[in-house]
Amino acid sequence: MRQRKHIAAVIALVSLIFIVIPAIWAPRAQAEPFTTVPPENHPELNDPVLLKPFMEMETFPLPEQDTCQHCHLPGEITGIWTPLFRWILFGTMGLLFVYGTYRAGSVWINRKPWKPLWARAVDWIDERYDVVEPALKILKKPVPLFATRWMYCLGGITFMLFVIQCITGVMLAFYYKPTPEEAYASILFIENEVRFGAAIRAIHHWSANGMVVMVVAHMLRVFITGAFKSPRELNWVNGTLLGLFTLGFGLTGYLLPWDQRAYWATTVATEIAGGIPQIGDIALVFMRGGWNVTAITLSRFYAVHVLVLPVAMIILLGLHFLMIRRQGISRPL
Repeated sequence: MRQRKHIAAVIALVSLIFIVIPAIWAPRAQAEPFTTVPPENHPELNDPVLLKPFMEMETFPLPEQDTCQHCHLPGEITGIWTPLFRWILFGTMGLLFVYGTYRAGSVWINRKPWKPLWARAVDWIDERYDVVEPALKILKKPVPLFATRWMYCLGGITFMLFVIQCITGVMLAFYYKPTPEEAYASILFIENEVRFGAAIRAIHHWSANGMVVMVVAHMLRVFITGAFKSPRELNWVNGTLLGLFTLGFGLTGYLLPWDQRAYWATTVATEIAGGIPQIGDIALVFMRGGWNVTAITLSRFYAVHVLVLPVAMIILLGLHFLMIRRQGISRPL
């Protein structure tokens, strides 16, 4: 009986806050003021008597606009983020209030310590998929003391730069247009018009350079410390492929701005590939999509840069991490 009274009290409190008070304080509807509009917007006004006042006017006053709804008008982008920020701010405050009310009411009614919602979600998922125990085995594996040196962190830095590349690349792809007519113009638009576009492109550019440097440094560390020896030969082959794919990222991404430097750098790089004995011509035509660097080359490089290489890198990285976890970290010589 007492518990029912507590539940009824909580429901009454919530109803008072979310129903009664807003209903009392709701503003009264006001009639919209009369505004003069041009006759061409109303074809039904064909009476010469009604049209005479409009014909005598030199200009037509614009209708008043609600400052809150103004950013929702078609064609307007000024202040378009204001409603979203308001929803985020007041929505977060409302959710925090509801969460606090629910937490206080739960403790008050059940007379038990509060269990966080994230812990309840983890328990709910674990009851159905049994993921906590395998995850703990993976996350709680001890790291050898020698592996805490800076030289053993080069691979992790490379992976972090790859994650940054993926995030910034997706952001740039929203505005980039892979056509010869619009590629360079889209780069200028990103640099000059998109908010933080120049910063995002700079992060993408310098992270790509840093990724190449870190891959080379990581492979040198593995070679110097003899970590490529048995039983880690396949992991070395996997890492070599990852290094080649990293260079492939640099080659395919260099053409995307479609300026003079990108065009001639790609021409020289593909000519080098064309100098391979026996298969040079095939490699040249395959990379360019023909004998010259054209729109097909740009489209092909863009597809490889954003689709083929990322998927291949993710698969090889998964295998690389799996073999490291199974075989452990090689001890220094």
